[in-house]
Amino acid sequence: MLRRAAIALCLSVASCAWAQTDAKDYPNKPVRWIVTFVAGASNDIVARLMAAKLGDALGQQILIDNRAGAGGLLGAEIVAKAPPDGYTLLLANPGPNINAPLMAKKPPYKVEDFAPVALFGYIPLIIAVHPAFPVSNPQELIAHLKANPGRFSWGSGGTGSGLHIGLALLQTATGIDVIHIPYKGTAPALTDLVGGQIQVMYTTKVSADGQIKAGRVRVIGVASAKRSPALPDVPTLAEHGIKDAEAVTWFGMAVPAKTPRAIIDRLNSAVNRILAMPEIRKRFDDDGVEVQGGTPEQFAAFIRREAARIEKLVKTGALARE
Repeated sequence: MLRRAAIALCLSVASCAWAQTDAKDYPNKPVRWIVTFVAGASNDIVARLMAAKLGDALGQQILIDNRAGAGGLLGAEIVAKAPPDGYTLLLANPGPNINAPLMAKKPPYKVEDFAPVALFGYIPLIIAVHPAFPVSNPQELIAHLKANPGRFSWGSGGTGSGLHIGLALLQTATGIDVIHIPYKGTAPALTDLVGGQIQVMYTTKVSADGQIKAGRVRVIGVASAKRSPALPDVPTLAEHGIKDAEAVTWFGMAVPAKTPRAIIDRLNSAVNRILAMPEIRKRFDDDGVEVQGGTPEQFAAFIRREAARIEKLVKTGALARE
């Protein structure tokens, strides 16, 4: 028994020594960063903005790998099952990290299969409509949808995405009846909104900025407690009497569970330095992103709170398991 214990201790020490050595040399090759939505979505835009600076900070190339599908499940599964060595990152987001695994009947991974690194920030969802849709504010939208139950299509970035959760919260708060059309990301949903195949969707200013400026979509509401500095003329849902429907999407970084703490700390330190850069702050401010940063523990606590919120929606039937 003593011999087996000694062997186990040696193996444990060897493992710890390997982890420390590996972390000390990290990274010594390119790092893959999985983004679980298509190129052009807010997640992709944020990841590419951060990746350029992260590559400089770490001295290695950061390769963005878009793996869209199933509300983030497909790409996130790759990260959850990757070696915990810091060479496979996840662009953390409500869809792949919380919503998709909690909503799936047989999820391929759990929320706990990821180790949080840092929260970049969050941004309120905005309601975008086709220019010809006959509403100009949230109150008119809800009234029009209630007068025409089941007639209009509301797009999202996929089942279980943050945009889908925002719709579920709005439906719970108002009782509207719309046809939910899930896409493999925000970009294709916006394309169909511009083309008139769908009439309305939640999105973010990051994703829709070009379409907004070109007048191809109209923004009629913000799902936050206060107006967005990036869209000061757009009213909030609360201003039009719609309560308990606040919805944001957030961005961060996660790695596979059991990744050495030294690697997590190296990534966290780099991310916090990047978030403090004036040019990054300005870009996020212009896009309406409220920058956060902080420790892995603070990000973990944030994820726990968000997960509890989604579990409540699933248990009450506001969100059906897929």
